[in-house]
Amino acid sequence: MSSAGRFAELDPLLPPPVPLASGDRLRAVTASGAQVSAMLQRYRHGPGDAPLLWSAAEVWQLFPDPETAGTEAFDALLGALRSQVDTETPGADSACVITWPSRDAEAIRAFLDHGLVPLSALAVRLAVAPEEIAADASIRLAGPDDYPAALALCTATFDYTGLVAHRKREQTAELLGPALRRALGEKATWLAEADGEVAALAQCDWVESAPGNEAAELLPTGRWGYVNNVVTAPASRGRGIGRALMARAHRELLNQGATGTYLYYNPTNPLSSVFWHRQGYRPLWTSWEAHPAWALR
Repeated sequence: MSSAGRFAELDPLLPPPVPLASGDRLRAVTASGAQVSAMLQRYRHGPGDAPLLWSAAEVWQLFPDPETAGTEAFDALLGALRSQVDTETPGADSACVITWPSRDAEAIRAFLDHGLVPLSALAVRLAVAPEEIAADASIRLAGPDDYPAALALCTATFDYTGLVAHRKREQTAELLGPALRRALGEKATWLAEADGEVAALAQCDWVESAPGNEAAELLPTGRWGYVNNVVTAPASRGRGIGRALMARAHRELLNQGATGTYLYYNPTNPLSSVFWHRQGYRPLWTSWEAHPAWALR
């Protein structure tokens, strides 16, 4: 079966595989003698780089050939990756990462056996009209004047995520600030207010998936609404405010021609992993991670 056919069989929403990423070719042989290979990328993030909000500073990222199939094949590749890590001395802020279609159960078996944890998932929601949600809150577009309140909310949610998924960064607010300030000027962020206070925020954006661009590696072709930072203040949880806010955001994005919406959530987060499934999202790609890199088995 071709790699495109295999991906379509795993999940009909997966886009056709693209040429492999650049990097170092990693080769392995399975227990039954089959040859398998992947590209390995190595990169480091500096102290002021925004990816530190969700990534280790030092990363070994594996890109298996798209036709890779079966637990045995992934077991061989991950063993080869571990051997590569052993040739160096990773620091504590390091990770081995592999992003793969969420529905490939045979690959998941190998990931678990090698000590990888599902820390991030790209989830999609197709263009389905949201139901009307009543909540004791008013919802409006956010603007530049809302920056202090929005930054406080976003910082709090990233700090919480640092406990249950990725790693907590001391400079969270500084890393979040520039992108958030730009977003507040683009009329795709909504705020919910209750009892005279900002209760929740949904920071969204637009992403075009077209043949040859980066988004097409992960999403079907179309104009997608990207649901980025979403947070409800702790004191406002359990009142339906987050659901009402997302119903408004979904309605606005769909009315402006969105093919669907997508987001990243943390499967290990006890709040978001429940909330987003209830909003109609389901995982398309999952990123598995061993942190530090030498935790890979």
